Amino acid sequence: MALTAITGDENETDDRAQETDERVHEHDDRVHGPAESLDGADGQQPAEGSWDDGLIARRAKGEEEPELFEEDPGEEHVEIGGAYGGPLRARLDALRELVGLSRTRLEGSTLAEAGRVLDEASARQRLSARHTVVAIAGATGSGKSTLFNALAQVPLSETGLRRPTTAAPIACSWSEGAAGLLDRLAIPPRLRRRPLAGGDEELSGLVLVDLPDHDSAVIKHREQVDRVLALVDAVIWVVDPEKYADAALHERYLRPLAGHAEITFVVLNQVDRLPGEAADHVLDDLRRLLDEDGMALGEHGEPGATVLPLSALTGQGVDELRDMLGTFVQERSAAARRLSADVDAAAGKLRSVYVAAGRTGLNERAREDFAARLAEAVGAKAAGEAAEREWRRHAGRACGTPWLRLWRWYERSRTPGGGAPQATTPVEEELTARQRVEQAVRTVADEAAAGLPVPWAQAVREAAVRGADGLPEALDELAVREAVTTSKKPLRPAWWPAAVLAQASMTLLQVYGGLWLVGQIIGIFEPGLIVPALLMVAGIVGGPLVEWACTAAVRGPARRYGQDAQRRLHEAAAGCGRAKVLDPIAGELMRYREVREQYSAVSGRAGMAGHAGGSRPGTGLGGGRGSGVTGFSTAGR
Repeated sequence: MALTAITGDENETDDRAQETDERVHEHDDRVHGPAESLDGADGQQPAEGSWDDGLIARRAKGEEEPELFEEDPGEEHVEIGGAYGGPLRARLDALRELVGLSRTRLEGSTLAEAGRVLDEASARQRLSARHTVVAIAGATGSGKSTLFNALAQVPLSETGLRRPTTAAPIACSWSEGAAGLLDRLAIPPRLRRRPLAGGDEELSGLVLVDLPDHDSAVIKHREQVDRVLALVDAVIWVVDPEKYADAALHERYLRPLAGHAEITFVVLNQVDRLPGEAADHVLDDLRRLLDEDGMALGEHGEPGATVLPLSALTGQGVDELRDMLGTFVQERSAAARRLSADVDAAAGKLRSVYVAAGRTGLNERAREDFAARLAEAVGAKAAGEAAEREWRRHAGRACGTPWLRLWRWYERSRTPGGGAPQATTPVEEELTARQRVEQAVRTVADEAAAGLPVPWAQAVREAAVRGADGLPEALDELAVREAVTTSKKPLRPAWWPAAVLAQASMTLLQVYGGLWLVGQIIGIFEPGLIVPALLMVAGIVGGPLVEWACTAAVRGPARRYGQDAQRRLHEAAAGCGRAKVLDPIAGELMRYREVREQYSAVSGRAGMAGHAGGSRPGTGLGGGRGSGVTGFSTAGR
């Protein structure tokens, strides 16, 4: 028999709903005291001449009312922990660890869904694992309550044409022990039913819940649907030929819950209204829409949603659905499947804050560039050149001719300020070019944050900024200490004493030859100019030759001395930058690696963590020689 749709504005619908609820409340109050309405929603007309809701009507007829479900308080609950295996348990542990590691880096709203999944997993684990809670959901007039009664084989939920009919969820349990589950769904004992004579044995463990219309004009009804759908183990979506393509159903429920396909049944009700091959065409179109929603279909042995045509009014296809539910319930894996799908959904929402867009971390080149920028800012090259000049100057003093040193001293004394010791002149007016240091920190922070999700990139930059506080002053101190070290008397090579002795010999020859000639002039010695002249010439020529030889010989040691001074300042600046900037950055990257590995475990891809970023696992940010920085490189997956 065809359904009659109820039309009119929202206020008219609300008035009719209130009228229906008041009538049912009035009847139930006379029989059972004040209570919520016991109603359901379908779109199929009941049998002619009867109006039987399975409880009130039997009371009016004097029939024995069905037993209301009450759980024995002494009954032992079986935890769901034994119902799912290691992979799901490992994923939950990883999700819990992931949330703990991320609380200081991510906003609470970002982790809210993951926290809800963990809370629901813990709550479900404490309840019965022998039961599977299946909700029947659908739009107004789709025939949910008729299907609910057909599966229970007894009219437990009210059916009728007035809308909305179902004001609160009604539950039917085929076996005892489900009180805790129904308490979790906030279904009061008055709205808990049992099929007559215990129902089919094949459905033992099934808890079936008839929900209000998801498109009800009453907001409270829609809120109840959303609340219960977030808690049940599986869902039967009832659609009819008129509303199976309703955008509200697909956009609000089926598309967001596409990942829950393995615990989803989609039944096309009222196929008895479709003539000829129309049912097959509608069913094919329904499958097409589900495919567009991203919901996998369980066909040809593949896991996915079950799509089934039936008529709850005539019974066509109901037995097949009952058999499927029986098999589904006996597997006792629906709760684990639902939880696994919830974890998948939570992981999908968190993907953008954990999965990098590309390679991440600091490589050897980036660290070397950072050290080079700090060395340039601190004036390491200028300090090395100054040290080399000081070495040569010291060699000149030790190995130069006395007359030349005397002349240089005279020239310096004639120049204003020339007699004062020349201090090392830095390239910059200040020992540390602060702007260069700040630019070096920004550059290395940007390189370290490149490709990271926004929260972790921000954490890396903040760590670099905090570490850079006081870095210019620390580099200033390094430069001062190195300048003091350079100003000290350089070490002498082993050949310097011989050079000094040779230069002294040349000076003595000059003095001896000169005195000899003076003695001859004043008549002390016998005349003879050749020998004393040769001695003077030897001393005069030999002194510059010794100085020139020393100058040539000192170039290599002076260069090495300057390079050593530059290297010491370079390494000191690099060590200071590493301790203040690179190590905090590495700490943030290590934390990101930890959460990335946990996220991979949550997503079911734990084995991929740390191996997709480069040709060698564990490299990329790993410290090079003397770096002291440990890290990683990984690519987005």
